[in-house]
Amino acid sequence: MPAVLADPMTLPRLPRLGREGTDWRRVAKVVTAERHVEGEGFQVRRPFPSVNLAMADPFLLLDHMGAVEYAPGEAKGTPWHPHRGFETVTYILDGAFQHHDTTGGGGLISDGATQWMTAGAGIQHIEQPPPELVAKGGLFHGVQLWVNLPRAEKWAKPRYQDIRAQDVRLLSSDDGSSLVRVIAGQVGGFDGPGVTHTPITYLHATIAPGARLTLPWPRDFNAVAYVLSGRGTVGVEEVGLEEGQLAAFAGSHHQGETDGLMLRAAESQPTASRNGWEVLILGGMPLREPVARYGPFVMNTRDEIVQAFEDFQAGRMGTIPAEKLPHLSERDESLS
Repeated sequence: MPAVLADPMTLPRLPRLGREGTDWRRVAKVVTAERHVEGEGFQVRRPFPSVNLAMADPFLLLDHMGAVEYAPGEAKGTPWHPHRGFETVTYILDGAFQHHDTTGGGGLISDGATQWMTAGAGIQHIEQPPPELVAKGGLFHGVQLWVNLPRAEKWAKPRYQDIRAQDVRLLSSDDGSSLVRVIAGQVGGFDGPGVTHTPITYLHATIAPGARLTLPWPRDFNAVAYVLSGRGTVGVEEVGLEEGQLAAFAGSHHQGETDGLMLRAAESQPTASRNGWEVLILGGMPLREPVARYGPFVMNTRDEIVQAFEDFQAGRMGTIPAEKLPHLSERDESLS
């Protein structure tokens, strides 16, 4: 169950969109997340980058962690590792994660909080479950999103944002039935707390069983919806979508006065989703720039990737206090 809850009837409401005069985005593609093992051995579900990268631009990766009930000793994280050229956004729905980086940023991310790390010119960080979760076990559920930086911002000074659960902007659907959490960006004239280099919108919606959620959407943004739990349909054509699946919406045809997204929760939901259908809704201004990516670095050219490895090995991406720098294997022969 998501940590940040509220009575939608008491919240500001999103504007009502009419069926006429709205350019409803249709569904272009549905992707089922693939399972991967990351860090020290924890499993994630990853709907992209397997999806066509142009559909996800400016997003690079989405990892869905859990929901999982850890037994004592099972919870795992990542060792110290570097990044350059993009941002990592970690949103914890349930449980907790600890983050520390070489700028001094970090702390405990728990129960509805978000940590937003801009790697920019280069940083190292570590993400670990807190000792209590490791020792006792417990519920853990989170998401990590990678947001690309435009060419002009890839060398920005690293930055850390701590977005507490109480900072998230809470809204109601137009009929008062469903809850929308705005983590970053803007929807319907309401702004979220996250400060972004790349124009994006990042929402988490709990859509009541049988209810419809409609969202006004910027015409120059792409849009994807990923199901955290439960089931429903997306688009006016009512394409089915369930846990672990992502829908990429087609671009705007500019036929109406405004663009809109439509999602409808199924009347019957699994026990774990008894409060409603849990969906992440993401969109952003496509950068439409060359993407060169290898491991923890995302730049525009192959030469910049080679430079990133050289800079890391030369100690130019921050110093880990009182610890030995982590080992990265020699860069791939294809990069030499």
